[in-house]
Amino acid sequence: MDPLKRFHNEDWHTPEGKLIREFVFGINDGLVTTVGFVAGVTGALVNTKIVLMSGMAEIVAGTVSMFFGAYLAAKSQNEFYQKEIRREKREIAENPDHEIEEIYELYADKGFTKEEIDPIVKRLTADKKVLLNFMIQDELGISLDYYEKPLKIASYTGLSFLAGGVPPLIPYFFTRNSFTAIVISILLSILVLLFAGFAKAKVTKTNGLKSSMEMVLIGGAAAAAGFVCGRLIGLI
Repeated sequence: MDPLKRFHNEDWHTPEGKLIREFVFGINDGLVTTVGFVAGVTGALVNTKIVLMSGMAEIVAGTVSMFFGAYLAAKSQNEFYQKEIRREKREIAENPDHEIEEIYELYADKGFTKEEIDPIVKRLTADKKVLLNFMIQDELGISLDYYEKPLKIASYTGLSFLAGGVPPLIPYFFTRNSFTAIVISILLSILVLLFAGFAKAKVTKTNGLKSSMEMVLIGGAAAAAGFVCGRLIGLI
């Protein structure tokens, strides 16, 4: 098999692999936000029904916020990159000599001599499309196949937040004991964070235990901070 083809078939280079950012961000934020919120409210209130209703409202608001936030972020990034590409096209058409100077600078910074750069410049400037592709990749640092799908990313992020936010609330459906509910809530959150950490590690080819523990520690810190704040508010 062609090594270049094999390289591009790796998980991380697929669109699904790139979505790991949204998955980790969404599910981690959903869990951390909800378990911290629930822990804080439980620390201040005894009525588990109020905690449950407050938590559900927080999840709905958070999911909607994450959806539109991710949509606008992806759309804005696409618009910025398209603006940069249009600017590069204009510079190639209006000031090609400046673009040639930039090619020499780019390769000189990599250690190439002028004699080595000359044939490269000749090849690139022979075709404006090739030159544009080169400048987009090497000067701007934008991949030629780059394009974020705002709606897809927004849906992935929002659903991941929702998936992360639900587990901490599950115990509150089945028990009126606030202490039991928050303990089970934290344990469920830890299990989900462990799973999310291992899933992330599988795609990114990193250490699964380290990735899972990192997510658990962040979630645990948020829950502890929320619970302490809730207790302080309750005492005041």
